[in-house]
Amino acid sequence: MTTRIPHALAVLATLAFAHAAAAETPLERGAYLINSIVACGNCHTPQGPDGPVPGMELAGGLRIEEAPFTAYTANLTPDPATGIGRWSDAEIVTAIREGRRPDGTLIGPPMPFHFYRGMSDGDAMAIVAYLRQVKPVVNPVPKSEFRMPLPVSWGPPVGSVPDVPRSDAAKYAEYVTGPLGHCMDCHTPRLSDGRLDMTRWGAGGLPLNGPWGVSVSRNVTADPDDGLGKWTDAQIKAAITSGVRPDGARLAPPMAYHYYRNIRDEDLTALVAYLRTLPPLKGPVAMGASK
Repeated sequence: MTTRIPHALAVLATLAFAHAAAAETPLERGAYLINSIVACGNCHTPQGPDGPVPGMELAGGLRIEEAPFTAYTANLTPDPATGIGRWSDAEIVTAIREGRRPDGTLIGPPMPFHFYRGMSDGDAMAIVAYLRQVKPVVNPVPKSEFRMPLPVSWGPPVGSVPDVPRSDAAKYAEYVTGPLGHCMDCHTPRLSDGRLDMTRWGAGGLPLNGPWGVSVSRNVTADPDDGLGKWTDAQIKAAITSGVRPDGARLAPPMAYHYYRNIRDEDLTALVAYLRTLPPLKGPVAMGASK
């Protein structure tokens, strides 16, 4: 396994130089991010029995039930009454990265602010550009209920975050998996107070409740038995983008396969390269109905 880590990073660096993407407009970048690795609609688009409800892109209202809260995802469309149509660009960025609304109130979990805080200014504004052109949808969303105390803030003001150069393979791999993909938000177990267990980074085992029932997040460390240590890069990519394990078994939601299938190979390679760096840990093995 140790010999594969530098190889994966080297492949990523080669892709970065050999296939440098043409300059994107903020809208094009935002469309790519939201419809692939960031996958905002996986939570913010209402879901029906057959998947996303047509005509309700990013209109919010999905109920997420956990022991410490009953959360309803926000309406992210430009509707001025029930969405974010009256918010400024800066206010939207603050909500994404710092979890604070324009009126000063704090947005609660499950939004992964601890990851989004590292999102670059350029990518945050690209997401804003995309949200501005989404069809406004009138969709009042119930207020979330928290059975846990919320902090005064999720951290100090973020300030300016520069873009991560693709030429720095290791940092770019970490950026793709963290601030963009927020993969470890599900794939790391939590302590009793809701914080991620940093000693079990990537070890999985987090129960995820939803319309699909209860899924348990997979161990994505390099452990050969419980994790991905015996999986090839191609098998990991197939699991991410199509939800199929090496043995052919289907993986369950809430992994956003219908978004992740749009991830560019450059970013998918970066994600796999980061996973290869995770030390092997023993933990739950995801079964057929698991993530």
